[in-house]
Amino acid sequence: MSQPMEEFEQLLHALELEKQEDFEIFRQLVLSLPLQERKKQGYTWYPLLIIKQGYTYGEHAYVTVAHQEPPEYAHHFRAGQPVRLFTEQPTARLREFKGVAHFVDKNKMKIILNSQDLPDWLGLGLIGVDLLFDETTYIEMEKAVRKVMAAKGNRLAELRDVLLGKLPPSFDASNHFTPIAALNPSQNRAVQNILASRDVAVVHGPPGTGKTTTLVQAVAHLSAFENSILVTAPSNTAVDLLTERLAAEGLTVTRLGHLSRIDEGILAHTLEMKLAHHPDSKNIKKIKIQAAEARKNAQRYKRKFDQEDRAERRNLYKEAGELSAWARQLEDRLLDEILDTSQVITATLVGAANDLLHKRHFPTVFIDEAAQALEPATWIPLLKASKVVFAGDPFQLPPTVKSIKAERQGLNQTLLEKCLIRIRDVNLLDTQYRMNEVIMGFSNARFYDDALKADETVGQHRLPINNNHPLIFIDTAGCGFEEKIQPKYQSRYNPEEFLILREHLYQLTDAFQEQELPSIGIISPYREQVMHIKEMLEEDSQLSGLDISVQTIDGFQGQERDVIYISLVRSNNKSEIGFLKDYRRMNVAMTRARKQLIVVGDSATIGADSFYSDLIAYCEKRGQYQTAWEYMRG
Repeated sequence: MSQPMEEFEQLLHALELEKQEDFEIFRQLVLSLPLQERKKQGYTWYPLLIIKQGYTYGEHAYVTVAHQEPPEYAHHFRAGQPVRLFTEQPTARLREFKGVAHFVDKNKMKIILNSQDLPDWLGLGLIGVDLLFDETTYIEMEKAVRKVMAAKGNRLAELRDVLLGKLPPSFDASNHFTPIAALNPSQNRAVQNILASRDVAVVHGPPGTGKTTTLVQAVAHLSAFENSILVTAPSNTAVDLLTERLAAEGLTVTRLGHLSRIDEGILAHTLEMKLAHHPDSKNIKKIKIQAAEARKNAQRYKRKFDQEDRAERRNLYKEAGELSAWARQLEDRLLDEILDTSQVITATLVGAANDLLHKRHFPTVFIDEAAQALEPATWIPLLKASKVVFAGDPFQLPPTVKSIKAERQGLNQTLLEKCLIRIRDVNLLDTQYRMNEVIMGFSNARFYDDALKADETVGQHRLPINNNHPLIFIDTAGCGFEEKIQPKYQSRYNPEEFLILREHLYQLTDAFQEQELPSIGIISPYREQVMHIKEMLEEDSQLSGLDISVQTIDGFQGQERDVIYISLVRSNNKSEIGFLKDYRRMNVAMTRARKQLIVVGDSATIGADSFYSDLIAYCEKRGQYQTAWEYMRG
């Protein structure tokens, strides 16, 4: 077996390990629980009212349900997840219908059923919804990898060999490019490289360097001579942002897939909304209702059937089939028309496997946030590409891998990371527009070989108050602030460490009494510390009314604030720092701040690690080093 095929076989093995681990977690959390416990844990809604029912595109029935009473517990339902609509009525013939949660809003949920027909027990009560294990992503990833392995003598095989490093990427030397005035030199070089590329282009975009701006300009220029471009990213949030930015550039964009948070700016660009607003859609809906009515009449139970009844039933089924086929034909024509006239189609990586794109091929496929994507997922849109553009930063958030065995098999290494090793001509965006240069400095040296520079508009910007140093480390060593563990979730928190952070926050807000408060974010690597801080802020009369965002590092990805606090939490006599060792996540946390970054931690615990030892030394040299004793009251 050749080396590339061995690489893919190992990838498939790692993917199977990840799937097994993911399912086992879900089984322990959900499948083994009785109904009342599933309700309490937030994996089941029960009992429910039927608010609305009908038929959507693709010959699927839908049901909108709502709680009969406000739920007591938080839930795990999100748009796009597989669910099971069930009844506890003992006399029901088919007691469950599977489907997908189309939207989830407070106590309401719209479910697209995997069925042409609605359950006949909808009006009888005792109805609930269970969350199901989502196998779709794994199925599509495995399918994509196997197609790549099997590719021979076609464009996919060529692209595979370039990405494996077996063939060098080629470029069009005759490409003429006029620099874009709104872009800096490194961004223009990236756009030029994308336009000239015949196989693959890689854009390495560190924090605040305008990666999305660069991609949008590249797509806009390509759209002048390419009929349709596919733009993808691993998450719905990233795809929504790209959709919004591309539409603002004046491009005709169609967004595929389930949106977990649809705002008005995105809604107008979804395929469903375009379909719903088309003048022919009302006629299609009427035909679907007629087909459903014919099927319903055909299925009516009779105690005795004679020959005439059987003939009538056959005719009704035939009528239903003909009406459904007619509706599907009209709908397919409409969908093709919408997609054919779209300059850009946007979707998540897995969303690129949508049946609507089955026979479509794209001259260029963009994969944004490629450093957060599992390699098997990245191959899904690549199946449809003549050339690919990767964009991302391997020194920010990595993809989530739940299985330690799968991680050891290399599942956490992304295709973008492999490209950075195998492909020489990578476009580094070298000017950042977010941070004071002191905030930037540590990450710049540690991750980017000091290749970044701060634009003159941000390099020296500070808060307009006294004690406005852009970088402060507050050391809690020797204060006895031991970390604690939340027993249920095994997540750590440190109440005393937050009290020190809060003292600095008091001083900051007091200093802005006569001025508008800057935007403020508080980040902690630990979920339990985030929950604790949120609770404390709500109870604090001085701070409760302020707009302060408190999130985990993952929750802050892609965001920025004028002031960022980081609460490191870890404080123990064994120098154990757990997943603080994920330095890429710390890079994300530290690069969210524009004008001031305050890190609170215990140097005696974290200082044994070279990364944090260097960070503390950098703060002493270029920032401010303070001890928690300076913030102790009394």
